[in-house]
Amino acid sequence: MSGVQTLVVGADEGGQRLDRWFRRRFEHVPQGRLEKLCRKGEIRVDGGRVKPSTRIEPGQEVRIPPLPDAEAPAPRRQEVSEADAEMMRRAVIYRDDHIIALNKPPGLAVQGGSGQRRHVDALSEALRFDREEKPRLVHRLDKDTSGLLLLARSRNAAEALTRAFRARETRKIYWAAVAGVPQPRMGTIRFALVKAPGHGKGGEGEKMHCVHPDVADSTPGAKRAVTDYAVLSSLGSRASWVALVPVTGRTHQLRAHMAALGHPVVGDGKYGGSGQENLGDGWGAQLGGEFSRKLHLHARALRLTHPFTGAVLNLGAPLPEHMARTWRLLDWRENDVPGDPFEGEV
Repeated sequence: MSGVQTLVVGADEGGQRLDRWFRRRFEHVPQGRLEKLCRKGEIRVDGGRVKPSTRIEPGQEVRIPPLPDAEAPAPRRQEVSEADAEMMRRAVIYRDDHIIALNKPPGLAVQGGSGQRRHVDALSEALRFDREEKPRLVHRLDKDTSGLLLLARSRNAAEALTRAFRARETRKIYWAAVAGVPQPRMGTIRFALVKAPGHGKGGEGEKMHCVHPDVADSTPGAKRAVTDYAVLSSLGSRASWVALVPVTGRTHQLRAHMAALGHPVVGDGKYGGSGQENLGDGWGAQLGGEFSRKLHLHARALRLTHPFTGAVLNLGAPLPEHMARTWRLLDWRENDVPGDPFEGEV
């Protein structure tokens, strides 16, 4: 039986549910026991009572009560198949002594969840190269969103990059194909977001709902969210190519915001449904015909000041194959648009 412990959430551990974080350290503790410890207030985060589903953030302190045989097992190197190792190495688009940037493929989760064992965090074992430790996550992308994902090659690098993301010192530009054409063709979305709980055993199916900014402060759980958007090209009124900048970084922010405008991201069944028609309350999220039903959302570009060299890094990630095919079908050409369509805007 151990005594009370206080563990600090690591820079690469933020954004996940408390119960998943806990079970990765104390695999022998059943879920039911964990839930009971939370109900009794024996597990606390920064001194406050929490639920198993509470999302934790880097730097928070988690109180762990005495547990039988509670010492966390020594970390072990996870086996990665040769095919997955090769896939991860091909995804690397930038590497130096401190940072690795990946072009994450769609369909690959960033972190583990309920029954999710194949994800970037585990497969990054293949990206140790000359280091004793695997690289650390410093931000996330949705499973079905492709594109630029940064990893830190040391704890110091992870802390520096996490601070940069929190201080909004990085600039991320996403490309998306959306149903219809937003009007005006350039603007800012300011809907707050509030989480609706999922219905699965592990909280699966969580979904963000948009709240008008006028009532955001009076809506329990609502968090301010801001997205800049610009239409880069369009196919009549049927679909458009948009650039998106998440000024804030909320869960599913871009997908929820575009759906709230009535222009969901193509392939986003969660927020846009599976229809192909505009029934007066927003477009369905499919184009039909030869177009892929996969999510058309891609983290295209990322600009940041290197935390150690001071150099400005401008990173870009090629489109995944299903989006590149859509671009070819619609004759949308990557070289015909500016790298940052928002530059010069006030």
